[in-house]
Amino acid sequence: MDSIGKAAEERLRALKEKAQAAPKGRNRLTERGELMRFFCRHLNLARTKDGYQPITMARMGAILEGIPTADLYYLQKVCTKAKTFSKKFWWEVDPKKHFVENNQPF
Repeated sequence: MDSIGKAAEERLRALKEKAQAAPKGRNRLTERGELMRFFCRHLNLARTKDGYQPITMARMGAILEGIPTADLYYLQKVCTKAKTFSKKFWWEVDPKKHFVENNQPF
């Protein structure tokens, strides 16, 4: 039986190798990050035309914080089909607008 110290060293070495193989900095790609970039790109296109500051990735992360990734795909589909992407996005994200829907029994 191996000692705990030896097993810990092996695990630490494996983690370091995995960390070295992973992309560094802003090159990391995640499913959620790609969706956030999609929303930022589409919203900022309309915002800059209207004279507003572009939304940063940090702000977009705060906006989408409580929404599961599966629901973000639904939001992407609905907003893409909408006449105005920005209006639909902000309406869907605002929980106050859905208060009546949430009280309805199934």
